[in-house]
Amino acid sequence: MSLSVGAHVSISTSRASNDPETPPHGNIANAVFRQTQFGGNCGQIFTHSPQVWQEPDIDETEATQFRETTEQDLDGPWVIHTSYLVNLCTPKEGLREKSLASMQAEVDAAARLGIPYVNVHLGAHTGAGVEGGLDNAAGVIDDIDIPDGVTILLESDAGAGTKLGGEFEHLAGVIDRTETDIDVCIDTAHAFAAGYDLSSAEAVDETVAEFDDVVGLDHLKCIHLNDSKHACGTHKDEHAHVGEGHIGEAGMERVINHPELRDVPLVLETPTENGKSFAWNIDRVRELRRE
Repeated sequence: MSLSVGAHVSISTSRASNDPETPPHGNIANAVFRQTQFGGNCGQIFTHSPQVWQEPDIDETEATQFRETTEQDLDGPWVIHTSYLVNLCTPKEGLREKSLASMQAEVDAAARLGIPYVNVHLGAHTGAGVEGGLDNAAGVIDDIDIPDGVTILLESDAGAGTKLGGEFEHLAGVIDRTETDIDVCIDTAHAFAAGYDLSSAEAVDETVAEFDDVVGLDHLKCIHLNDSKHACGTHKDEHAHVGEGHIGEAGMERVINHPELRDVPLVLETPTENGKSFAWNIDRVRELRRE
């Protein structure tokens, strides 16, 4: 399979500071245009601001343009990243209901846009305990009416405070508890911050083997490929350019070329700083790829 690599891009109708050109459409199809400008062939979007409770506002004309331009210009897949406010693990009924409604809106939007994955953080248990938090997450997921062709991905977390998802066992725990078919997205910076070493080829091999033992590689459908500005096990979530953080070039190269990961789509959430944008990072991934 050819390399699938892209970035998390904006759907904004205005020109973003890191866009090389103004997009041709004033709608969600902007994301396809931006992805091609960065050199990506797959990618990720928010359907709205991730900082607020808001439903996607996408009419059928925009959805059609998105689907058609994706088919024409990209290999795919796309991933929708849910709002940062969603908390699947919460014991608070009001927050649970808001999270459920938000998730339902996102999976429905994914079906309209022809997007196969909706990516979500588990959130924080805020006193419910690990087991209670995992029970809560599974309960929310099982209450979502998920359209055919759409799969929820649980994203690994850096594991600060009471946030769950920092341990592979948390991801496996929700998979085991839910009656819904769900899969996983591993963020390399998050996993590294949570204590899974990825800084050498040997460390990557050990971490991949552990993930396979605990969760199963058949559940891994996407990788957020980010280097880390902080050391392994610090629980600090701050992304760095590919090969220029604490994971480093050797670790990134092994992730990109590991035989069990080569066919998994790579989505970059790297910073735009020091004169380097998504385009630089996508090029770097391709430089590190061995065919």
